[in-house]
Amino acid sequence: MMTDHGMVEEPADGGPVRHIPVLLRPVLEALDPGSGDMIVDGTFGAGGYSAALLMSGASVLGIDRDPTAIAAAAPMLAAQPNLRLVHGRFGDLEEIVAREAGGSVDGVVLDIGVSSMQIDEAERGFSFQKDGPLDMRMSRSGPSAADVVNRLKVGDLARVLNFLGEERQAGRIARAIEARRAERPFERTLDLAQVVGRVVGRAPKDRIDPATRTFQALRIYVNDELGELARALVAAERVLKPGGRLAIVTFHSLEDRIVKRFLRDRSEAASTSRHLPDVQHKDRTFESRNRPVTGDEDEISSNPRARSAKLRSAVRTDAPPRPESEATDFIDLPSLADLPSGA
Repeated sequence: MMTDHGMVEEPADGGPVRHIPVLLRPVLEALDPGSGDMIVDGTFGAGGYSAALLMSGASVLGIDRDPTAIAAAAPMLAAQPNLRLVHGRFGDLEEIVAREAGGSVDGVVLDIGVSSMQIDEAERGFSFQKDGPLDMRMSRSGPSAADVVNRLKVGDLARVLNFLGEERQAGRIARAIEARRAERPFERTLDLAQVVGRVVGRAPKDRIDPATRTFQALRIYVNDELGELARALVAAERVLKPGGRLAIVTFHSLEDRIVKRFLRDRSEAASTSRHLPDVQHKDRTFESRNRPVTGDEDEISSNPRARSAKLRSAVRTDAPPRPESEATDFIDLPSLADLPSGA
């Protein structure tokens, strides 16, 4: 299933869509913020959720891996004494909360994926409709998307495109990339988009650009978005106080699957069995709110990014955190750390 995930770049009133916090009202209902609460906004972005949380009287610890977002938040930070902002990854939530908030908080919210501001900046390389360097790094550090398409083995590249982009023609695209990079390396977004477009083509009624799935896969891979999400879920279990609230907004079926599986696992007690005598009883660590929340027609019409958004939420019990998690048990992809040094 293809979703917007911030990558279907739809105009509003003739211009680009700026970032609007998705599902804001249900997120606030799930977090139930109040005076004296400390809430972690693990994907601070433009500060939409944080601003609403601060208005409720809560204090906010914002986290963002993008140094541009941190710099842009300086005026808000100066005006809000109850806001703290950290440049870091939400996968490191446990360490950040230990350092900045005494180890425990009343709520955690994550809005997974790329922001509209990042798409709008051609030099960031997220967009297949704007020419810019083939970058896609949220943190502006580590291997870029250009490094991946120019150096990853063709079989591994096909796996990345197939799994993370759900691209049915992943093998053909990977081979086309391999053939072209042998002539000259990829450096620009539109260069890659054109190569992918020639392979995939476009159905007459298909509103999705042929390069959408490839760019989505590369962005998720370059930023280890699924791994970050899984680590953040485990960390949230450890930092939330009893009664603490967790709210996760996802835009892609892979992300939602991880959140759904984690909350199902944590909200179901595992008991001993006569067939498995070594299995120990596990108490529920979360009370999950079973049905995901999606945007209504009014929100979707005013904010296209909400079309594919899903909110799942849960409340922390007083049970100790589980020692292990199946949240990180998804398909094994090649590590960026092992990226070959040559094409």
